[in-house]
Amino acid sequence: MFRTASGASILVIASGINRVDERCVADLIGEPIERAPAEFVREMSGYAIGGVPPIAHAYPPDAVLIDADLMTFDAIWAAAGTPNAVVRLTPAELLQVSRGRVADVKRSGA
Repeated sequence: MFRTASGASILVIASGINRVDERCVADLIGEPIERAPAEFVREMSGYAIGGVPPIAHAYPPDAVLIDADLMTFDAIWAAAGTPNAVVRLTPAELLQVSRGRVADVKRSGA
């Protein structure tokens, strides 16, 4: 999760092998972003870092970006509320339940 300069919450759902290009995300959102502090993540999502699921947040994210690389998998595994729980989804299901948009958010060389 990221926080914009204006305080909006941005959920980026990225492939585990990719690093998020924060500059790219900022360009997509239209304002500077920063990695959200743990307190902000818990307040906005209701979950601790490492267990933030793609849905069911305390406050819905202002934007959801989904790593385009995730669309190449038959199935993906997403956090399910704790660092030790995951849920299996297809990319189509992830798009539907998260109401996110697919974007190229990975850092070059990642």
